[in-house]
Amino acid sequence: MRKRQKRLRDRVDAGRRLAALLSDHQSESDTIVLGLPRGGVPVAAAIASALDLPLDVLVVRKLGVPGYEEVAFGAIASGGIEVLNHNVMMSARMDDESINRVRTEQTAELRRREATYRGDRPPLDVLGKTVIVVDDGTATGATMRAAVEALRTAEPASVIVAVGVAPPDTVRSLERSADQVVSVLTPSDFSAVGVWYDNFTQTTDEEVVAALS
Repeated sequence: MRKRQKRLRDRVDAGRRLAALLSDHQSESDTIVLGLPRGGVPVAAAIASALDLPLDVLVVRKLGVPGYEEVAFGAIASGGIEVLNHNVMMSARMDDESINRVRTEQTAELRRREATYRGDRPPLDVLGKTVIVVDDGTATGATMRAAVEALRTAEPASVIVAVGVAPPDTVRSLERSADQVVSVLTPSDFSAVGVWYDNFTQTTDEEVVAALS
């Protein structure tokens, strides 16, 4: 019988264990840490604290095809970043009006979340930087892939994905998008992110704001 992988105590534990795996980036002046809200931010905060790196939040909103919202034709992210999949747009026969309507709706939601989390502070500049993008875990990697694709348009030097837990096939998929993928746990019997945490209570907006401040 395969030995079950050791569990994570909580998101801070995940961050500290990820920091140990990313210790080569300790105090690097050209490296920043970005947490995906909400659960990724406390993990990212623990990494940034352990490695003495700047911390920020990366709000990502997928742009879904109207009526088939699970199918993304693009994504937007903090800092005015946008990436579009023109093949999906053509296949869905989307016109400019429907594209702009979805973009406007999701931009408003992104700005609302940014205002909640960051206030009037501008996002950190990722141009030419090594960017560590963090989440507490991922099942399919869809949101993280959107985050990486969006970040690429801002021309960072490299993008590192760091997660607490992810199944092996998702890690392999993310490795095709990111320059490096680090996961504390990669269980083949993955069922859900929360299963691998002793404490996986929902992260609140207030906790995100506190971590970023």
